[in-house]
Formats: sequence, structure tokens, C-alpha cells
Amino acid sequence: MRKEKPRKDEPTIAAGMDTEDELKEEATEKEVERGDYTRVTSLSLDENDPS
Repeated sequence: MRKEKPRKDEPTIAAGMDTEDELKEEATEKEVERGDYTRVTSLSLDENDPS
């Protein structure tokens, strides 16, 4: 069985992996010039119950 190379349009970080550090990393100027970057929006839920 041969191993397939990941396609460019598929995520390269494994699901369930702690990705916070990778997502906070800024793209280099060269990556931006090539269009090799992804905009990331973070959403956090504040579960503080005031009652």
C-alpha cells in the first residue's frame, strides 16, 4: 500500500491536536506573496454562570 501525499486543499493539522500555537503563528512575507496562508478567527465561550 503506498502512502498518498496530502492535497493542497486539505488541512495539514490533525483533528483533535492542540493547534492553538500553530494558529497564532503569523505568515511570513514570502507565504503572503504566494498566497500560502489562512486567515484565522478564534471564538471562545465564557462559561461563567452568574447565578
